[in-house]
Amino acid sequence: MTNAEIFNKLQAILMDQFDLEATEVELKTNLSDDIDADSLDLFEVLNRVEDEFDIKLDVADNIATVQDLVTKIDEQVNA
Repeated sequence: MTNAEIFNKLQAILMDQFDLEATEVELKTNLSDDIDADSLDLFEVLNRVEDEFDIKLDVADNIATVQDLVTKIDEQVNA
């Protein structure tokens, strides 16, 4: 799976979870600063990501931006 495919799926999850437009979810988007996601929001997003990609993510991973999350997903999916 390519990073673009991962990003597209992740973008759809974030748009649905936070009622955002596609233009509001970019690789540089900071999950807490730009989307205003709190720890519960992030937990829910990570659960949806794990289900969507059939992977397990460590909540302790430093995930601040959409790019960070794409990278973590890529590491798991393409391992």
